[in-house]
Amino acid sequence: MRPFSLLIKPAGADCNLRCAYCFYLGRAGLYPGRRVHRMDEATLTRLVRGFLALPFPAHTFAFQGGEPLLMGEDFYRLLLRLQRRYARPGAQITNCVQTNGTLLTPGLARLFAENRFLLGVSVDGPEAVHDARRPDPAGRGSHAAVMRGLGLLREHGVEHNILTLVSQSNVHDPVGTYRYLRDGLGERFLQFIECVEFGPDGAPLPYAITPEEWADFVIAVFDEWHAHDLRTVSVRLFDSVVAKLLTGQANSCAMGCDCRDYLVVEHNGDVYPCDFFVRPELLLGNVNANDWDEIWDNPLHAAFGARKAAFNPACRECPYLTFCQGDCPKNRTGHDPARDSRALSFLCPAWKRIYAHILPPLRRAAEALRKG
Repeated sequence: MRPFSLLIKPAGADCNLRCAYCFYLGRAGLYPGRRVHRMDEATLTRLVRGFLALPFPAHTFAFQGGEPLLMGEDFYRLLLRLQRRYARPGAQITNCVQTNGTLLTPGLARLFAENRFLLGVSVDGPEAVHDARRPDPAGRGSHAAVMRGLGLLREHGVEHNILTLVSQSNVHDPVGTYRYLRDGLGERFLQFIECVEFGPDGAPLPYAITPEEWADFVIAVFDEWHAHDLRTVSVRLFDSVVAKLLTGQANSCAMGCDCRDYLVVEHNGDVYPCDFFVRPELLLGNVNANDWDEIWDNPLHAAFGARKAAFNPACRECPYLTFCQGDCPKNRTGHDPARDSRALSFLCPAWKRIYAHILPPLRRAAEALRKG
């Protein structure tokens, strides 16, 4: 067993928003018969105790959803008590929360600041852009509530970054989106994620972006960032490329060659290999019934991890294989693990254009960093 982190869904797919492009909302159907899904104390205790017993140099607990802040402040206070109770001497524990930001309270912000949580907050752009795809169940926009949440994080000094999903709402205004996040919000840690979602027939959904659009977006953002913000703004994709150039190691799963960097834990303790592939046929076990070596050694897990390296034979001739590794299997097969992972990524043409454009200047940046 090699070190891995946990991606925990304490409220399952439950969420107070109804984002048009959410791929996880439908996962509530895995647990019918209950309108509300919440992780109980016994499951959280078993989860924390077992994970901290593993002899890893560091343990990362990442909470996502759905919306993990539906759990409320008491859940995270319990988490911290359990971590203190079961941590080995000298243990390095990291807690992260990915949230839509609308449920943040002064109490949560203080708790996160005092205990050095890292928060990711989803912002798609200015109000009209953000609200187009991120309404509440009544159809009202969520941008104003997110801004209130960000204000609390800044007020209390909580470390945070911004996650922006690039969909048909914002893909045609890359520089405007970037400048809004940098200048309008004053944020300095940014992550852009491509919205690539497919329908049952394998065709892209209406809000998904095309390879050409993704390449145009990333290249435009890169040019703005490289010209003005090389040492002042962190953009995760560009940072990951520089890290790979400097160390040879992947710090994002998409750049790796084995899809076993983390495990997903649902609200009831069920464990899956990836949140894009939370499907009944990929259930690896349950923290209330299995220990971590049983879950890790499940043959389904090994087979899933190997899918990343089972890329299209044409990829072996690609000069960018080191960085792409055939791309995320979800971009090759949709969310259907039965499809052949050797298909070329839907975004293959985009990644070729992107890497051809950004690698020469990033190689120079990496060399400058190497020289101090």
